[in-house]
Amino acid sequence: MLELHRLTAGYERRAPVFHDVTLTVTPGEAVGLLGPSGCGKSTLARVAALLHQPYAGHVVLDGAPVTRWRHRTPRAQRTALGVVFQQPRMSADPRLRLRDLIAEPLRATGRRTEADARVAELADTVGLTPDLLTRRPHEVSDGQLQRACLARALVLEPRWLVCDEMTAMLDASTTAALVGAVEDYRIRTGAGLLAVGHDRILLERWCDRTVDWEELTAGD
Repeated sequence: MLELHRLTAGYERRAPVFHDVTLTVTPGEAVGLLGPSGCGKSTLARVAALLHQPYAGHVVLDGAPVTRWRHRTPRAQRTALGVVFQQPRMSADPRLRLRDLIAEPLRATGRRTEADARVAELADTVGLTPDLLTRRPHEVSDGQLQRACLARALVLEPRWLVCDEMTAMLDASTTAALVGAVEDYRIRTGAGLLAVGHDRILLERWCDRTVDWEELTAGD
């Protein structure tokens, strides 16, 4: 399970963004986290993705407590999670062609020999044509770049996915394609999903259950 227990988090020891939040995602489950912009749900998503250390509380991943964060997280925990953010241009190295962007996690974990086959497979999964793989981020649309970012998140076959407003800036057809790719992956692998967003209709159609941020933080 992905267990978030009584978390309090913020930035640079300023006043916390949220207090005493608990949320659990079970294997194979899709949980939607619904809330308005600026409420703190993206900070919770970063904690869940092991990218931001909380002030208090603890995270348990597959039964093991998380004690280190970001690049200090043990590889076994770090690679168990795939993350897709709202703004692909802020999470993509502008120097890399899409092919190399998708393959980046494989190369970072010593699995270079798998790169060509996995990139081709995932490009087809997310709807990227071979010619797009040769382009850099500034040469493609936001939707095309987000497709590549999703492929990058899936390339190590993570057991957990965190999608933070993944489709907020995209058109309806791209949204449907990305959600469909995530669902196909989740059904095939049994991965758990935390999908963060502000679109109630999308989250309720996509997820097994949807948690309202106001209810989650009612004790603040």
